[in-house]
Amino acid sequence: MTTVLIADDQPMQRFGFRMLLESQDDLTVVGEAADGTEAVNLTARHQPDVALMDIRMPGLDGIEATRRIVRSGARTRILIVTTFDLDEYAYDGLRAGASGFLVKDALPEELLSGIRAVAAGDAVVAPALTRRLLDAYVHHLPTAPDAQAPQDPRVNALTAREREILTVIGQGWSNTEIATRLHLAESTVKTHVTRILAKTGARDRVQAVILAYDTRLVTPS
Repeated sequence: MTTVLIADDQPMQRFGFRMLLESQDDLTVVGEAADGTEAVNLTARHQPDVALMDIRMPGLDGIEATRRIVRSGARTRILIVTTFDLDEYAYDGLRAGASGFLVKDALPEELLSGIRAVAAGDAVVAPALTRRLLDAYVHHLPTAPDAQAPQDPRVNALTAREREILTVIGQGWSNTEIATRLHLAESTVKTHVTRILAKTGARDRVQAVILAYDTRLVTPS
């Protein structure tokens, strides 16, 4: 059973999410929060597998709530659910530690599969969409003195092959594409990805992509 916390300041939105989630045999809602502070407190209390996090909430917003939950060391993974076309803070939510995001007009099956993916440790955002998202908000990236020689110790700890794979992950390649283009077994690619996440401390693939951009292994198109 996957436990879910719903954080949204709109009662009808929370009600709709709850009705959808509780129609599934493998999902259960353990709490509802109307703002970020309540989301942080309820996460600490219930330790849900996944928190559906709105961004624009009164008081403590979803970005800061996400940041506090991640920094607390909670096992909860955050899935940002927002209106991407209007919400310029989606990228900040990912940088704060969210495992991905969906738009509120996503199909019900997309939300359900997204929750299950995040609970399993995967990223919700598709590789190509991740690239477009990061390109759109590239002005948030820090300035690197030498784009060709990342000095971040997390990247320097990687082998040459791991750095190569991190680079193409940042370019939006899926595991299948990496295996095909680099002439590797897909199981080998998965092993490399697991090691990359462990060495860099990235929570999931989305965070690995952000690291690739931050260190200028990947530059915006």
